[in-house]
Amino acid sequence: MWFILSLIPAVSLANVYPLPEKGSRLIGELQEHVVEQGDYFQTIAKEYNIGILELMETNPGVDPFLPTVGSKLVIPTQMLLPDVPREGIVINLPELRLYYFPKNGKEVHVFPVGIGRVGRETPEMVTKIKSRIPNPSWTPPASIRRDHLVERGEVLPRVVPAGPDNPLGKYAMQLSHGDGSYLIHGTNKDFGVGMRVSSGCVRLNPDDIEWLFHQAKYGDSVRVINETVKISSEPDGSQIIEVHSALSKSESDVEREKVVSMKAGVVKFISQDGIDSFKANDALLTQNGLPVNIRSMDDSDSITQSSGIESAASSDSATSESEPSASL
Repeated sequence: MWFILSLIPAVSLANVYPLPEKGSRLIGELQEHVVEQGDYFQTIAKEYNIGILELMETNPGVDPFLPTVGSKLVIPTQMLLPDVPREGIVINLPELRLYYFPKNGKEVHVFPVGIGRVGRETPEMVTKIKSRIPNPSWTPPASIRRDHLVERGEVLPRVVPAGPDNPLGKYAMQLSHGDGSYLIHGTNKDFGVGMRVSSGCVRLNPDDIEWLFHQAKYGDSVRVINETVKISSEPDGSQIIEVHSALSKSESDVEREKVVSMKAGVVKFISQDGIDSFKANDALLTQNGLPVNIRSMDDSDSITQSSGIESAASSDSATSESEPSASL
């Protein structure tokens, strides 16, 4: 079971999931959206508070601007938790998702995020919140101002004051990593969350950052990981794999088919007895971001499947607070 909690009535919905039972990493259930007139991926993503790229990943071949009215889309609200301690903030870059684990240890809040674009990647890190800044001003580094001038022919001011023109939005949390230039912040634009568009910072929807800002505290753990393949041997015997596309490292990589590199633990997982190698290979090739049970049917006939896992897989294959100088 899972539920959606309204953070700000009629404005924003955060996906909130009870933590799974001991030994499990699977949370949520897949949903289905029937396309209506006027729908496109940005409006659908906003309705379910998910990222545009993850919606595209889950529904390959569908025109994100003109999805067919009456067609059915898979909404990726089922996932495996990342294989890291369940504390503080965890950001998995290939998923474009932020996981927040409150100290009560009963649930996890999941938000779509924007991350660094090619050439200005958000780095992996294990760090903490250094400061929390309401109504932040933005001091763009010299490199950002130089690139902005070259790319757009506009001169950025040395300091952008708080207000509607500030791209950091109304709230920012500075991270201790490096020189302190990386932030988790909001935005003043109705675009970019769930995509690779920033200069290295982590960007959230305005309502999401407002809620998170008032939950997370100074010194809280922040872990940024790059986990394209997630696996889990579930208590009911299911063997679940979830594969996301690897992050492009250059502009030339963007249009290429991405090969997923597997850690030793993943290789061992898919090589064990009772695994359907065809299902495993299909998950690794399609990289649709959905959890799939790859236990062979001979071994899994008696297992009660988690809602949506098998059907979605087959359906997809069929179709102290100082103002920081920040990278944004």
